[in-house]
Amino acid sequence: MADITLQVAGRSYTVSAREEDTPHLRALEARIAEHADAALRAAGGQAGERTLLYLALILADALDEAEKAPAPAPPPAPAPAISDELLARIADRLEAVASALEESAATS
Repeated sequence: MADITLQVAGRSYTVSAREEDTPHLRALEARIAEHADAALRAAGGQAGERTLLYLALILADALDEAEKAPAPAPPPAPAPAISDELLARIADRLEAVASALEESAATS
């Protein structure tokens, strides 16, 4: 475990984390920083617990909205592969249908 210092709403917090978790924690820190100014303003400029409360509310609201959003549609399934043998049989049948139509048209 390694110690990592995170900046949240103008304060430093040291947490223990596995080395491989550090990039994820830094990404979360950056996400929190996007909302820190709004939380500080909502708290009346008083850094501290009240700012952290507003920050938690802002992030919880964003999470709530994300959870309510409809899930994206899954990509369409790839078309099944058609063997050369099957394609040849289909071509033969189409030729037989075309011949039958030509004969029917010639006798009419």
